[in-house]
Amino acid sequence: MVAWANQQAEALRTGHFAQLDLEHLAEEIEDVGKSEQRELMRRMAILIGHVLKWCYQPERRGASWESTIRTQREAIARRLLRTPSLQRTLSDPDWFADAWSDGRDLAVRETGLSDLPPDCPWSIETILTSDWLPDDEQVRTHG
Repeated sequence: MVAWANQQAEALRTGHFAQLDLEHLAEEIEDVGKSEQRELMRRMAILIGHVLKWCYQPERRGASWESTIRTQREAIARRLLRTPSLQRTLSDPDWFADAWSDGRDLAVRETGLSDLPPDCPWSIETILTSDWLPDDEQVRTHG
């Protein structure tokens, strides 16, 4: 597969378009996009799950959760810089609903909590803000 990809890239660079395997090349390009979206979803779900744990289990807050939250935000920011077209994905309400659901499921599995909100009480911009964490007032409001 790597040899094929290198051959296709060389044909593109040198203008030998007749040598291109257009059908498979199109599939590969689509797969790359889907892979990027899956990675963004995975990281967003982990971030949401840990924000929920931070919010709903204040007595268990620690450096590990804070580190995971920071790491996921940084990884998402890097991914968006490398692939700016993913920014559109963040504004898709269905995508964000799926990310919320996956993150909520992660938090439920890891905490046993069952009363987490079905819909996200925060904006995606808030969740991605580098220094934001839900405070105790938000726990009382949403918990």
